[in-house]
Amino acid sequence: MVCIACGAKAEKGYTTSVTDLGKCLLIVRNVPCYKCTECNEIIYTGDVIKRLEQLTEQAKQFSQEISIVNYSSAA
Repeated sequence: MVCIACGAKAEKGYTTSVTDLGKCLLIVRNVPCYKCTECNEIIYTGDVIKRLEQLTEQAKQFSQEISIVNYSSAA
């Protein structure tokens, strides 16, 4: 895959996604992604973006200040 920011090669890897929902901070660990070898840009596939959106909607329903989930084991 090619980096959308700089055009260099992006390789498969994993990252941690952090989303501030205002009343809650959602941390999702081990999210599959592509990482640029030059500028470290993180690129998600459409399926991963959809799953992160689902996890975000689930986190909004809880009244926790911080939610930490593992991408691969989240229900």
